[in-house]
Amino acid sequence: MGHGHPHHHDHDHAADADVPPALDLSVPDSELSPADVSRRGFLRRTGLLGAGAAAAATVLGGTPAFAQGRDDDHDHGRGHDGDSTGGFKWLAGDHHIHTQYSSDAQYRVIDQARHAHAYGLDWIVITDHGSVAHAKIGVEKVNPDIVATREQLKDLLVYQGMEWNIPAAEHATVFVHPGRNEVAVLKEFENAFDGTVKNAGGSSPANEALAIAGIKFLGEQVRRRRVDGALFLANHPARRGIDSPHEIRAWRDADPTVAVGMEGAPGHQAAGLPRATAGRNRGYYDNSPSADSFAGYPAESYRTWGGYDWMTATVGGLWDSLLAEGKAWWISANSDSHVNYLDTSQRGPDSNFDLNGKSNDPVYGPLLTEAGDYWPGQYSRTHVGASSFSYKAVMDGLRAGRVWVDHGGLIKGLDVRARVAGDRRGNSGTALGGVLHVKRGTNVEVTIDVDLADTPNWSQFVPVLARVDLIAGKVTGPVSDKDAFTAPNTRVVKSFEINKRTGRISLTYSFGRVNEPFYLRVRGTDGKRSQPGLMGAGVDPVGPALDVAGAADPWQDLWFYANPIWVLPS
Repeated sequence: MGHGHPHHHDHDHAADADVPPALDLSVPDSELSPADVSRRGFLRRTGLLGAGAAAAATVLGGTPAFAQGRDDDHDHGRGHDGDSTGGFKWLAGDHHIHTQYSSDAQYRVIDQARHAHAYGLDWIVITDHGSVAHAKIGVEKVNPDIVATREQLKDLLVYQGMEWNIPAAEHATVFVHPGRNEVAVLKEFENAFDGTVKNAGGSSPANEALAIAGIKFLGEQVRRRRVDGALFLANHPARRGIDSPHEIRAWRDADPTVAVGMEGAPGHQAAGLPRATAGRNRGYYDNSPSADSFAGYPAESYRTWGGYDWMTATVGGLWDSLLAEGKAWWISANSDSHVNYLDTSQRGPDSNFDLNGKSNDPVYGPLLTEAGDYWPGQYSRTHVGASSFSYKAVMDGLRAGRVWVDHGGLIKGLDVRARVAGDRRGNSGTALGGVLHVKRGTNVEVTIDVDLADTPNWSQFVPVLARVDLIAGKVTGPVSDKDAFTAPNTRVVKSFEINKRTGRISLTYSFGRVNEPFYLRVRGTDGKRSQPGLMGAGVDPVGPALDVAGAADPWQDLWFYANPIWVLPS
């Protein structure tokens, strides 16, 4: 399917009204001028022109992804009111949650769901570990609990998924749209492609190929209409250094309608808190290189930075190297909840996971002061711009990259738009995950509207946003070295100091007259911990700081990150 970027998002209609010839795919190459033929060729090579990767929709047609096909799945106007910023219903969720059907976790599905709902989430994914026991009986056994939870909490979307042991690599969330085949598809997938089940965990070309086949299998189930959607998100990608750059590129290219991104920030955010025992690293990022690790990664990649994975936190690093190619690759954040900090429960007595594929229901127990997790929604949130409260709309929003993430409730709402300069109409402009198409020489600007936090978070204080950073980089096209993980042309182009504490702030930055493709992305912080980025102060003067084992209070180091927008002049 090539390297196509899913250009079906919310476009700037003022720009689209007169599409440049090089971008108008209804015009054959033979009818273009030599300059436009050259231009179109470059754009195809970058991946910013051509058959869109997530493409049920037209590349240049401006039709939002959520308008394609049916959207009649459980959308009854229920759910949290959500935030309708920017014309979307922003639904907060968590795609990485474990239950008693994981050997190292303890909660019932309903326990996780009730807490997620109480902490303000609109959707969750149950992702118990892939394993031999889980492959045999776990997928079927957890499903009735998920179905019952859907009925009990009708204003919470509950997906069934699993944490896939990626052959030759780390873990990933895999989940499907609810339906009559959700169990069958997940069971077939786990038995045929799980690295533990197939004894395919080691780094080898054969195991890497098995991972690719697994992603393609999921896409085929959607095309065969066995399920209405399937998604893959790589979990804690830098934790062990075994998700090499070429593997990440290969996953994405195997089927970009399925493999859409990675955890920008891992779960286990309470792990770095000071405590009586030996200190742990935030996210349980406690590892060092192994024989299966990618040798090119620096030592700093095995730790979190402001709670975020090194792949995301490093300006000009691995994430940016993908974006500079024009590859749609999105970030998320979640709890990875197994056993939660300051909870008062323990695994049910006489549990035999190996025999039963689950632990017995939890019972009252001692205060869990050594646990490293938070409940879903208590600290980490992934906000998805959806057309409605429905399973399909959330999956469409994730696939389209209409996503921003935050820790600790740092902000209440976010709307980022790339625009033709001066256009301030309602919800015009191109939103997160989209591509703004303009003629060369058009004045382009970005507007950033932030709704500041006005309610205490779950640590009982109202966070204060101190700074917003705008990051931008050139689109340079596909790399010749699939293990490249730097983007030398990407840097922080503007930092906005925030002096307001309530209401909405509106920020604008002008890129001037644009002639070459580029992308932009946004992050923000409470400003309590910063240091120059790994690529140097000239690239990132005040980025997130390297987290310190046993001295990383996550509530005193808050950041938000948003997915990119591309600007495509021609």
